[in-house]
Amino acid sequence: MGGFPPLLNPVPLQSPSHPVQPGDQARTKAHPPAFSYRISKPDCIPTARQHHRNWRSLLKFGIFDHVERLPDVSLDRQFADRLELLAQADNGGIYGYHVAEHHHSPLSIGSSPGIYLTAIAARTERINFGPLVYVLPLYHPIRLVEEICMVDNLSGGRYQIGIGKGAPVGEEFAMWGGDPVEVHERFEETLEILMFGLTQEFVTFSGKFYEFKDLSMELKPKQTPHPPLWYPGNPATAGRLGANFINFGSIASLPATVETYKENFQTYVDEKGSASSPSTEPLYGGTKRIYVADTDEEAMKRARSAYAVYRANFRKPLPGDTWRRPTTFGPIPDTGGHPWDIDFDQALAGEQVIIGSPATVREFVERYESESDCNYLVTSVQWGDIGHEEASYSLGLFMSEVMTSD
Repeated sequence: MGGFPPLLNPVPLQSPSHPVQPGDQARTKAHPPAFSYRISKPDCIPTARQHHRNWRSLLKFGIFDHVERLPDVSLDRQFADRLELLAQADNGGIYGYHVAEHHHSPLSIGSSPGIYLTAIAARTERINFGPLVYVLPLYHPIRLVEEICMVDNLSGGRYQIGIGKGAPVGEEFAMWGGDPVEVHERFEETLEILMFGLTQEFVTFSGKFYEFKDLSMELKPKQTPHPPLWYPGNPATAGRLGANFINFGSIASLPATVETYKENFQTYVDEKGSASSPSTEPLYGGTKRIYVADTDEEAMKRARSAYAVYRANFRKPLPGDTWRRPTTFGPIPDTGGHPWDIDFDQALAGEQVIIGSPATVREFVERYESESDCNYLVTSVQWGDIGHEEASYSLGLFMSEVMTSD
């Protein structure tokens, strides 16, 4: 079958700075100067070994979103509200928006990410966006190539491709009657075809699950040779793919994770030779659920109740409260405590949730920027039963009072 075609390393686009005040949904056609955020010393992302390049220290901000079901809000209203929230993020300097793909669960109603993200493309102008992840074993690879090409062109080249196997691995493939033992092989084969389809004029392929001969690939992505890749969770795999990377983890634990990622990314650079320029620095960082309110007390009270709903949403689709994951896969890897296993206080102690007034949250961001070795911070702003107005107010505070430079 051969190896992957050379993968494109992400070239982060500049995000505009136009802080939106709480509740302000106005949009602007102007393109202000590039947004930047720097708290401490110029080279605050250390290089642990000499062979690493001098990684830039500009911290970017993103949003990760499960799009959890709000039972008291109609689906059409919930989707309309989310588009408003993304317009607010677009105006406020957020670099990227990443949406999960899950099925048969109140945890995620963005179950067809390509359709959902096309609506976001039409409503926004600058923010980059994409699935995190496409559950590759569920997709026909050629059909997915065509979808990615269409969304990338419709968005003016802002699409980014997250790839994965489902979470936990094998669970979602088994829901639709597939053999979860096949998940790893299906992922590898689908990814290989996907990369050929995005970069080649014709696709000829013979594998275990798919076989094609001389398929003419009429659609091409706007970004060449293809949109940036994202791979969450495993830093070694992400690095070897030349992909962007996010993970859970506390500030104290992230430097070791980043070091593993950088080592493997350097291997990719050495082998492919296509990422030697500093302009192709990937994004790597952690993801946190945040809630910002006027006071610490107000934020803590609301976030505690929302977390209980968020936690319950993980477990609802499990028959008999058990996973479909094959026992041969071993236990689900522990990345600092799973949301379905830990309570709010444990999540708070493990820095999975960052809650408080703007001053409190900014203090965390300052530590994150200076100590985590990361150049990207991905926040979740609407989770559990947090409503649209609450999320909009919290995001407004975050963008106007936490993200802004001194």
